[in-house]
Amino acid sequence: MSTALQAAFGSWSLPVPVTLALCLVAVIYLAGWIRLRRALPKALGIWQLVAFLCGIASIWLAIGSPLAALDDDLLFVHMIQHVLLMLVAPAFILLGSPAMPLLHGFSKRLARDLLGPILRQPLLQWLGRTLTHPLFCWLAAVVALLGWHFPAFFELGLRSESWHEVEHACFLVSGFLFWWPVVQPWPSVARWPRWCIPLYLFMATLPCDALSAFLTFCGRVVYPSYLSASPPFQISPLVDQETAGALMWTCATFIYLIPAVIITVQLLSPPATQAAEQTQAESHRTGQGLPAGAEVA
Repeated sequence: MSTALQAAFGSWSLPVPVTLALCLVAVIYLAGWIRLRRALPKALGIWQLVAFLCGIASIWLAIGSPLAALDDDLLFVHMIQHVLLMLVAPAFILLGSPAMPLLHGFSKRLARDLLGPILRQPLLQWLGRTLTHPLFCWLAAVVALLGWHFPAFFELGLRSESWHEVEHACFLVSGFLFWWPVVQPWPSVARWPRWCIPLYLFMATLPCDALSAFLTFCGRVVYPSYLSASPPFQISPLVDQETAGALMWTCATFIYLIPAVIITVQLLSPPATQAAEQTQAESHRTGQGLPAGAEVA
């Protein structure tokens, strides 16, 4: 291990508050998931538990693991953090259908007497409807992505630990907002037709592609702090920046492409009930000795 790498990992210390908070959320979710599974075995699957825990682990990996010790020296590590916080963790957590397990993770009295009245407040419900509108979600993600990669703001996050935490919080919150219309977790209601979501995802790739192309092909180091950094590997600041740009382009393209393909296939596939009725009709015709597709008078 190089001296610079040893120094980077030596400067890392376990962020106890963040780690405890993430563990607490995971425990509350697990308790609620177990209660729901006992009452309604088919309400939640194991895959939803795994997805939620993967999302929690992704947050810790980005801001609590030794990976965080390298983000001041390597831009591509900083980019990995952004991908985890904005693209990976929120998607996994929302796929875990967090609302019901988290509510059931608390005591019934606390959920009924405290959380219930708060969540039913008209102002809070109006705010939730406004913030989860697909157009607002898309704009919030784009503004967070491009804004924090503007050199002045990016350098501010590198120089100030407090602003660095604000940056991470912005990426995480905007990630939740962005994925909300795509995953549409219970009990939310879709605001746009489902066929709009592949277009929504495609449009999200455009600012990512523009930023990643700029970082990869501009031919100069955009963020001056990395010129004076001591990277743990034999990598120049420009190559580090090009690697970060390529990483952003690759990750964003594939992460957005996967749900777009899944949703498109679902839209083009016949409904389950229609498919079942068609299969049953074909079986009936075959039993009568009729060729498939023939009609019974």
